Amino acid sequence: MDAERDQAERDEVLPDLFWSVARRLRGASRDALAPWDITPGSLRALRVLSHHGSMRLSELSDHLQIAPRSTTEVVDALESRGLVRRLPDPGDRRATLAELTEQGASVLDAIRAARGSEAERVFGRLTEADRANLARILAKLKE
Repeated sequence: MDAERDQAERDEVLPDLFWSVARRLRGASRDALAPWDITPGSLRALRVLSHHGSMRLSELSDHLQIAPRSTTEVVDALESRGLVRRLPDPGDRRATLAELTEQGASVLDAIRAARGSEAERVFGRLTEADRANLARILAKLKE
């Protein structure tokens, strides 16, 4: 009976620990993004465009898993800062492509460096084996 109670207590504590770390990571991410005045959603858009190249807004919307209207707002904000540009789609005159600019790529590189330093502060106390196990566990939970 004591073993069952101990397991139940561990099961109650686990979500609290998980959310505590998630809040810490979210705060660290917000702090790391502050110098560039970039939201996490805008950062995701920059990363998708960097990884996949220019794409229609509808395709970007699918990658970001947000509504097309929200994607338009994200691209508008990034375009106004010179981080993304819109181009006509050569395959469809009615469609528009979004593309990362050189300035956007530079900002993304700087953010990656800053976030990498922050991630190292958070995860640096883990051994390589612990990091691999955590990545494996989180990937399993994500499924």
